[in-house]
Amino acid sequence: MMKRIAVVLSFCLLTMSAFAIDSEKAFDDPALQARYDKLVAEVRCVTCQNQNIKDSNAFIASDLRREIRRMIGEGKSNEEIKDFLVTRYGDFVLYRPRFEGKTLVLWIAPFLLVLFGGIAMVRVVRHRMTMPLDGESNGNGGAQ
Repeated sequence: MMKRIAVVLSFCLLTMSAFAIDSEKAFDDPALQARYDKLVAEVRCVTCQNQNIKDSNAFIASDLRREIRRMIGEGKSNEEIKDFLVTRYGDFVLYRPRFEGKTLVLWIAPFLLVLFGGIAMVRVVRHRMTMPLDGESNGNGGAQ
């Protein structure tokens, strides 16, 4: 029985690296590796949606990492790679969508929400300051 457990445990330990995500460097050149790391951290996994492809173990994320690695190896710029991804998967694929017409709402909405929330809070506070306190409602300052 102990032999079986030892075999299973050793198998699990040996195969853990097979499940690792990008366990080895994509490029020997540190500049290309830095570009690759930055790009895969900025691209959203289209399956997971709340993970970048650097941290995702979905098959599509693996394919996207391989595609980005290939395009960097071919000498494509970051903008060309992002254009390819947006054309193929839409603006959603980028964590920081471009500042253009159809994504303008994504960039401006947070500021508008904070502005309107601040205005609402000021109005509520001002309104509550004009309300009488509990003991002052009968007009004689709380004395009975």
